[in-house]
Amino acid sequence: MVNTKVTLSGIELDNPIIPASGTFGYGYEFAEWYDINCLGTFSFKGTTRDPRFGNPTPRIAECTSGMINAVGLQNPGVDAVIAHELPELKKHFRKPVMANVSGFSIEDYAYTCERLDKEEQVGWLEVNISCPNVHGGGMSFGTSPEAAAEVTKAVKAVTTKPVYIKLSPNVTDIVSIAKACEEAGADGISMINTLMGMRIDLHRRKPIIANKSGGFSGPAIKPVALSMVYRVYDAVKIPIIGMGGLSTAEDVLEMMLAGATAVEIGAANLIDPMASKNIIDDLPRVMEKYGIKNLKDMIGGAH
Repeated sequence: MVNTKVTLSGIELDNPIIPASGTFGYGYEFAEWYDINCLGTFSFKGTTRDPRFGNPTPRIAECTSGMINAVGLQNPGVDAVIAHELPELKKHFRKPVMANVSGFSIEDYAYTCERLDKEEQVGWLEVNISCPNVHGGGMSFGTSPEAAAEVTKAVKAVTTKPVYIKLSPNVTDIVSIAKACEEAGADGISMINTLMGMRIDLHRRKPIIANKSGGFSGPAIKPVALSMVYRVYDAVKIPIIGMGGLSTAEDVLEMMLAGATAVEIGAANLIDPMASKNIIDDLPRVMEKYGIKNLKDMIGGAH
């Protein structure tokens, strides 16, 4: 009998599988397909202070071994999430959920995190620092160690629950940014967010996506994600949630060997709504195949 349990900042998960924000809605949509309580947890749709309609369409473009999206953080805003989405979720999911938060200023992040921190259902806050800093000339918070640390400190000052900072791979040195977040008080790191990508329509001779470029995700980015998680694991002592192109139980083991305590499944959920459940169901078989009794023993095992 194998043990698939892992512990994420003091909270035990039945397994390390976490559907990624933006690919799993607020959970109850997938409850129509299967009992979502089989999941370790999930990260709900990126939530901002105010409602957002998102970017103009088209927002999605397929490409070799992946996809590009520029949804633009469409969500009903934190007040609606607390009033409507979380109560609906509670009918279907009995475990703590991960609240994914985005913002456009330090104040936005702090306000939204403080509101969600008070919700009983929220176990962790996942702070996405890949959004434009409109108060700082449009630079992303996630591309500067100083800016990343500033967001981390602001959120930690108003919250009591574990804070995981979600990092962008579109940087020169992701290790220095991860270390800055750790020094500023982050409880963990989530990585990686999408790479930047583009497709061009040969008939129209214009970008397929209305936003021109978007986030590139899917199996093609797995080697990049593994490399970045591996390097950050060597540099920080806080846990890492690894993601980027994972779609099989073998992928999960590979990411955990690189240094992840838990993993997020993203684009795979958009291809097959049963993807996360299928990975969970297959995990014991793959563990037995490779002689793994306790999944915790795999964390950082390739170092």
